Amino acid sequence: MLEVAFLITAFVTLFVVIDPIGTAPIFLALTQGMSAARRRAIGIRACIISAFLLALFGLAGEEFLRAIGISMPAFQIAGGILLFLTALDMLFDRRTRRRQDHADEGGGVPADDPSVFPLAMPLIAGPGAMATMVLLINESGGDVESIAVIIGVMLAVLGLVLLAFMSAGLLERLLRRTGTMVMTRLFGLLLAALSVQFVLNGASAIGILPVTAPAM
Repeated sequence: MLEVAFLITAFVTLFVVIDPIGTAPIFLALTQGMSAARRRAIGIRACIISAFLLALFGLAGEEFLRAIGISMPAFQIAGGILLFLTALDMLFDRRTRRRQDHADEGGGVPADDPSVFPLAMPLIAGPGAMATMVLLINESGGDVESIAVIIGVMLAVLGLVLLAFMSAGLLERLLRRTGTMVMTRLFGLLLAALSVQFVLNGASAIGILPVTAPAM
């Protein structure tokens, strides 16, 4: 059974990368003018598609990497760097602007269905979330029970995403812009530290650094 510390790390990492609070305002903008029932259906569909994409990449991602000649330590280092860049975007507020650009590309017509693009991908199941799933499943040991637990953690985070979608209007009124900015920067700092840990783990696996950091 996975340790509680690892489960907490997995949950926090996925929560920070997927950022349910950050996706809520975009969801609100994309579904503006829609009925509550249609908005709910779009949110549920987006989360289901995201869960499928993340689970598929988490399960088959390592085999795909091996088939094209990429080692897991190399992917750990690359994934850590990718997550660090995501953290920088969050710290300097570039992530919100990029997400808004994705939303604009998805079409501004209220009748459109944004559940697949841009909600499911890349706003929820983006490159950072996919890389995180591969890294977490690899570091969990890769056995069936551990994989099931990681997928369960991912589903729990997506459940929070759906909850944020359903209460997007309320969150916006409660946090306001200042509160959202504070939370985004706090999560960005935490993600930066976690991404450095991924790089250290990958470097230790190939012998560049001694194994001094605790296992994820």
